[in-house]
Amino acid sequence: MIAVLQRVSEASVRVDDEVIGQIGAGLLLLLCAEKGDTETVADKMLAKILKLRIFSDDAGKMNLSVQDVGGGLLVVSQFTLAADVAGGNRPSFTQAAAPDDGRRLYEHFVSQAKKVHPVVQTGRFAADMKVALINDGPITIPMRMMA
Repeated sequence: MIAVLQRVSEASVRVDDEVIGQIGAGLLLLLCAEKGDTETVADKMLAKILKLRIFSDDAGKMNLSVQDVGGGLLVVSQFTLAADVAGGNRPSFTQAAAPDDGRRLYEHFVSQAKKVHPVVQTGRFAADMKVALINDGPITIPMRMMA
């Protein structure tokens, strides 16, 4: 599973000019399920993200998690994170999970996040989305979690 985390002051996602998800301060999470990923991998990824200390404490040191600061999560599916550009100028997405598996793992991730975190918003799986954000820092962290 691949994720790109962006610490944001605010973020939103639109589908057909309608805002379907938005948060204030927190994390915009772009999420991609790859072939072979499981619910266990998704659970590990979520646990790591919620505990990652990338928010500033009173001394200005990155020492607090999104849970510590009560920040929101905006979770957006993005299969293009699995792009392989080694073979030419057109990316290959063969390592991305099949659409049904990707949807199942994305929905599992979101469901688990909503059980343990108070503010979880989402994009729409497989939709043409417009994502807006104000990156805070900027802090952008790529992650990969494997079984």
